[in-house]
Amino acid sequence: MVKKKEIHTIGKRRIAIARAVLRPGKGDIKINSVPLNLWGNEPLRMWIREPLILAGDISKTVDIDVNVRSGGIVGQAEAIRMAIAKALVEYSNGKELREKYLQYDRNLLVYDPRRNEPHHGSGRGASKRGSRRHRQRSKR
Repeated sequence: MVKKKEIHTIGKRRIAIARAVLRPGKGDIKINSVPLNLWGNEPLRMWIREPLILAGDISKTVDIDVNVRSGGIVGQAEAIRMAIAKALVEYSNGKELREKYLQYDRNLLVYDPRRNEPHHGSGRGASKRGSRRHRQRSKR
């Protein structure tokens, strides 16, 4: 295992962008300068810890600082876990961790291109019901 000084990675989900910096350290994770155990709510924190748990002992020897912007809190959590997973794979320099992540959840390493469809105007009052929704009309 080759240990580099600093690894920079990016994770994205919808419009949320997370930039992670991984350094050798003692296992601290900070998101926007806030420790992970104070950020968000418990299900999101567990979701972010998934790549750390799967990595095992590697995650206890590095410090990770994540800067996340834009999007909602769930999109930010997905972007953070992707950035952390990419950084750990690059740090470990091995194929077994990459294969483990891909087998567990492909979205840990692979970007998901799905987006909401923009609104197409469709008459009065239909904007709340979806992009292609039209008013119901009677045929008789």
